[in-house]
Formats: sequence, C-alpha cells, structure tokens
Amino acid sequence: MPGTVVVKIGSSSLMEGNHLHTGNMEAVADQLSALMKDGWKAVLVSSGAVAAGRMRLGLPAEGLTIPEKQAAAAVGQGVLMQAYERIFERRGIIIAQVLLTRDVMGERRRYVHARNTLMTLLHHRVLPIVNENDTVAVEEIRFGDNDALSAQVAVMVDADLLVLLTDTDGLYTADPRVDAGAVRIPRLAEITPQIWRAAGRTRSRVGTGGMRSKLQAARIASSTGIPTVIASARRSRAVLDAVEGKDGGTYVEPQPHIRGRKRWIAYSSAPRGRLIVDEGAVRALCLDGRSLLAPGLLDVQGSFSAGDVVSIVGPDGREIARGVVNYDARDLQNVRGLRSQDIREMGVAARKPEVVHRDDLVIMEEGWR
Repeated sequence: MPGTVVVKIGSSSLMEGNHLHTGNMEAVADQLSALMKDGWKAVLVSSGAVAAGRMRLGLPAEGLTIPEKQAAAAVGQGVLMQAYERIFERRGIIIAQVLLTRDVMGERRRYVHARNTLMTLLHHRVLPIVNENDTVAVEEIRFGDNDALSAQVAVMVDADLLVLLTDTDGLYTADPRVDAGAVRIPRLAEITPQIWRAAGRTRSRVGTGGMRSKLQAARIASSTGIPTVIASARRSRAVLDAVEGKDGGTYVEPQPHIRGRKRWIAYSSAPRGRLIVDEGAVRALCLDGRSLLAPGLLDVQGSFSAGDVVSIVGPDGREIARGVVNYDARDLQNVRGLRSQDIREMGVAARKPEVVHRDDLVIMEEGWR
C-alpha cells in the first residue's frame, strides 16, 4: 500500500564543481514522480542552499562568517528552488518551499502548525521541499545538519520510510575510501557503539553531516517506528529500491516506538534545562516507570518555566530521559530533595505534585544501558 516517504539529499550530492549537480536532481525527481503517480506522498529534504549561494557569490568553501553563510543561504535558496521548480514542473508536480528552524519544532503550538501545513500540502499532492532556514538560524536554533532535520520531518508527517541519500552506498564496517577491506552493512537491527565508531566522520568540504549524523537520524526515526535506508544518490533507483525493499544500501530496522506528544518531547523539542537525579531516581524512572519526584533531584541547571521540556540526567552525566517539567527552575532549586508534604507546606506552586509526571516523560534510548 502507498504511504509517505521522506527523502533527504545532501550538499555533497547536489553540487558538482561550481554548479548544481542536475543529474542527481533529475534522478531524484524521476523517482519521486514515479512514486507520487503510484499514490505515494513524498517530502524532499534538500540541502545545498549555502553551497549554491556561496558559489554564486564567489565565496570560499571554508572560513565563512555566520553573516556570510546566511547571505549565501539567502542567495542559494532562490537558485535551488528555481532549479527544482523547472525539474518538477516538467513532471507535472507542484512544489512548495518549507523552511524550518529548531525553535519551530521546540514550541508545541508552532510544531503543530508546521505539521498541519505539511499534511495539507501532502493531501493536495504537493511535494514539500524542506530545508533549514539558514538565513535566520543561529547556533541556538539550528538543527546542525539536514540529516537531523529529515528525521524530525519524518516523525512530523508520520512517514513510512526515511531515505538518506549520500555519496556512499550505505554504511561500511570501515571507511571504504581508506580501507580496502571495508564491507557494506546491508541491514542493521540496532545501532551499537561498535557501529557508531565504524561510522567515522565526514570528509566533505561541502556538506555538514557525515555517516554519524545519518545514524543519529536513523536512530530518531527508528525509535518512532520509521525504518531508514542510507543509500547512494548516484544510483538511479536508490529511492525506488528502498521503497520496494530491495537491497541497495543500509536498512536500519524500526524499533518499538513512541507516538504523538511523546515523539515531540523526545526528539522535536529542545530541552530548556537539565535536572540531575540520583541513582534511585534513575531506577524509578527507567525500570519502574515512575514519575520524577523532588527527593531524587540533585541539581537544577538552566533557566526554564513550568511546561518546558527538560533533560533528565543521571549522576554519571548520561541523559536518561526528557520530560515536561511542572515547576519553574527557581522554585525547583528550592524544593529539590524535599518530600511532597514539605513542598506543600512551603506553598510552592506547581502544575502537578510531581517534578515530571510519567505521562509527560520519555526514556531516551541511551538512558539505561
């Protein structure tokens, strides 16, 4: 049955010398066009704006200031969308540009509005082309790379598959560019620490991601029940093969997953602060499914208000959970370590007696290992 596929293509696959790689763009357009004619809904997450604008402006590949990157993005978005408009118009597909920043995803009301926009576009058989809004994004509200953005978008639109197109045909046991004995891994049931180490880092002078960022994106998608395929943008049927379940890259299996509001808490919201908890609280949260109470709270870091999402961290520094906090940071500093009765006697206002209620809390994948 047709569903929804999110396809991400990176800057290194979109640029050829000082020009857009129209061959790769045409290949992706052919595949998305075929899928949409078969009833699939599709979202394209496309990098390339900064690279295209930088080349149009004659700026160097490295060492750009933030204003120069933002200026390049402003120029490059127009270049990129003009190219996509021409390519998809010939195939009878209407496109829409959607620019996002992390703060849009992190505030629940804006997140819902963005989701509604994307779902409406898909309903009308429009192809949304999504990119980070690099023109206005600063470090605090950046996704960091479009691999992360594509995973967030896949979660947002309840995608059935995420396809990450890159300059290699999947994940290898080592870097195939330097290790002749490296072997492609066709299927991953779990992203282990060994797999993470094997992923290495990007060498591209154009892109900002790398195989590790793709694995992180796959981890986000997988934990929400969405399988991911990492494949080569140079393969003319990479997306079609992924949809048809054919081997042509690395398939990352979906895991038991979370839904709805808890998806947003875990992966779309940006934590506004950190709660450091003791080992007893770690066991209560991770093993017993309990709420976080004040007696287990060791320290409060950051400035946040009741209703914000915070990161819950064990005494060893590992993030074990995220959740919606019921106290302001200042009040929480005053009540940490106290019993509920003592807190009531102090007259501290809170939405609920729990610091973070279990219904508003998500255990993170790395939390209890």
